[in-house]
Amino acid sequence: MARWLRPALATTLVASAFTALMVLVPASPASAKSAYDSAYGFERTWNAGLRLVRVDLALKVTEKDDANGYLLFDYKSPESGQKAVPGSMEFIRGKDGAVRVVVQIPQMPGYHEQVVVDSLSRKLRNEYGEPPKRPPPAAPKDAGPEGDGGT
Repeated sequence: MARWLRPALATTLVASAFTALMVLVPASPASAKSAYDSAYGFERTWNAGLRLVRVDLALKVTEKDDANGYLLFDYKSPESGQKAVPGSMEFIRGKDGAVRVVVQIPQMPGYHEQVVVDSLSRKLRNEYGEPPKRPPPAAPKDAGPEGDGGT
């Protein structure tokens, strides 16, 4: 075999092996998720999220647990035909009363999750008005009186 042909043959073999590997190994599902930080408190956010999924989007809720802050649902969209895919909404309580809502629909493109998050944000604002203002941070306890420049 000619010396000039060996590098070309090696490159072709490597490319063929890589292509075969890509075809034989299935791609893992996307693990995207969308999140929203709600200042409306846990109860209002939970209730609005549940109503959004069950009533507004007319999706089937397969499991819910308000104590642990999650609900599972079957998501349907025009893109998936009438095939339902699993989705979840998680409500994570913050120390300051805020709630982080995480939506995951792993078998669909990420913008579906963002649409659900945006719908929840809009629903909370429409039903409860502007979010409550957070109180200003407390002053440190060891601070002296205002205006005291020290010695």
